Amino acid sequence: MVNINTTHFKNKKNLLAFSAGIDSSVLFFLLIENHIKFDIAIVDYGVRAQSKEEVAHAKALAKKYKLFCHTIQAPKFTKNFEKQARDFRYEFFDSLVTIEGYDNILTAHQLNDQLEWFLMRLSKGAGVSELLGLEALSKRKNYTLARPLLNYTKEELLHYLNMHNYPYFVDESNSDKKYERNKFRHQFSDALLAEFKEGIARSFDYLQKDKEVLESAFTLKVSQKELRIITLHTQEAKVRAADIAFKKLGYLLSAAQREEIEKEQSLVIGGAWVVEHQDGLLYIAPYINTNMPKTFKEVCRVNRIPSKIRPYLFQENINPTLIIPR
Repeated sequence: MVNINTTHFKNKKNLLAFSAGIDSSVLFFLLIENHIKFDIAIVDYGVRAQSKEEVAHAKALAKKYKLFCHTIQAPKFTKNFEKQARDFRYEFFDSLVTIEGYDNILTAHQLNDQLEWFLMRLSKGAGVSELLGLEALSKRKNYTLARPLLNYTKEELLHYLNMHNYPYFVDESNSDKKYERNKFRHQFSDALLAEFKEGIARSFDYLQKDKEVLESAFTLKVSQKELRIITLHTQEAKVRAADIAFKKLGYLLSAAQREEIEKEQSLVIGGAWVVEHQDGLLYIAPYINTNMPKTFKEVCRVNRIPSKIRPYLFQENINPTLIIPR
């Protein structure tokens, strides 16, 4: 039987990332059945004829169940559609959190998605933390990203909808193998889950526990705006700590960038982020190039703030004397 743990959603302001597809429709009706208050947000990418129908359906559901439906029209993406669509979608969600004050964003990722991610990262080279890209609860800057359906397969979710005669749409682009995720789904993950679902689900539970042990090798000490300062308890934890910090900042490191972080003590990633390793601390901040007064630079020097981190502190008016973990 499909159901969700609603403990984290009670007496909170919740936003469901809705697409009208199978997964998000299941989560929609489970929230309704469990009497959880929420709103929905849907993005129209304009690449399929039925997208307008899906938005109209979302608005009709919102009206029927007396909740609010946020909608937005995405621009036309000419290349790297999956990444650009994802970035646009989460920028939209982030803006709604800022404007409306949502505590939780709920997405309908399920076990098939978890396995697809695992296999894609495995094929590129990844450690445990990177392989487990989808977690039930992930703390972001000013909200929690929740994925309550990770233990269920697509097949189980479809059965739930059909059993209750709930409406949903089928996105035909999910069959288009030009998208990497679809290729992994049709060639590998669907077949594996059809035969080994219970074992795969248990393996993800075990891996999650292993990940927690591995991540005890570092501690996040400062999280202020987009500045992160992490205490490394072992040298080997540097890349893992950086990868997780960047993921929570919305940036995925490439294999080459992880190798750079492992080798270098001070570097700029992608022309956008600074990574500095000094005195057992890992510093991460946006890369800023700006003039600073001598007095500010001297305060940073006395407090042993790495040079590439200082411009961001200055721009964001962060006091250097208050951020160093003692």
